[in-house]
Amino acid sequence: MTRYLISFDDGAMDIPAEDLPEVSDASHEVVREAQEAGVWVFGGGVERQRASVVATDGTVTNGPYPERKAVLGGFSIIDVPTREDALEWAAKLAGACRCAQEVREIMPDDPIT
Repeated sequence: MTRYLISFDDGAMDIPAEDLPEVSDASHEVVREAQEAGVWVFGGGVERQRASVVATDGTVTNGPYPERKAVLGGFSIIDVPTREDALEWAAKLAGACRCAQEVREIMPDDPIT
């Protein structure tokens, strides 16, 4: 099986406050469905806050960088047989969250020997 990252941009989920409970319930239902199907690995929303960026020399600066147009708002990691399966789960999440989802394959992590 292959793992996929399904994610959305922070600004994409522009939902009126009164609709948030319904969206939350719908997205949690998709997560429960994915858990029952055995494809759910991990996921969650990302707090709206400035990120800390750690450089290769260990220097810490506040981020995200101003030139960035998109900031991660939430993500799901699933483990499915095909990209088509990942796209189907992304469609379910898009409908539940009321925003587009990006799907990217996660490279395999070869064991370190």
